[in-house]
Amino acid sequence: MERDNKSYTDLEVWQLARKLTSEVYAVSRLFPKEELFGLTNQLRRAAVSVPSNIAEGCGRQTPRDTINFLFIARGSLYELETQLYVALDLQYLNSEVTETLFAFITSCKKLLHGFINHYRQQVA
Repeated sequence: MERDNKSYTDLEVWQLARKLTSEVYAVSRLFPKEELFGLTNQLRRAAVSVPSNIAEGCGRQTPRDTINFLFIARGSLYELETQLYVALDLQYLNSEVTETLFAFITSCKKLLHGFINHYRQQVA
């Protein structure tokens, strides 16, 4: 549901998730070629899922439908976070890079939580 005639592209959480996706694509380019259809693909899909599901949720008719897609976006953040830990464990990424990405993820989680609460109040 678009709020106050604003587009989902105006939402800080969507903008941050979009930036996170770009960062994930940039760092995953350095992964070994044999991971192209493995961890690289999984990381990218999880990252793209976050802003995509925020956008889809904003296009829904009811707050309940919107919340469902925001929960999917949140789940994708947790999936991405786990995959980044795996990349760190495999030494595809260093701790400095992962800490930067984890900071993006933490910010997205907080903003998404607030957005979910906003819509929960409309359902209650």
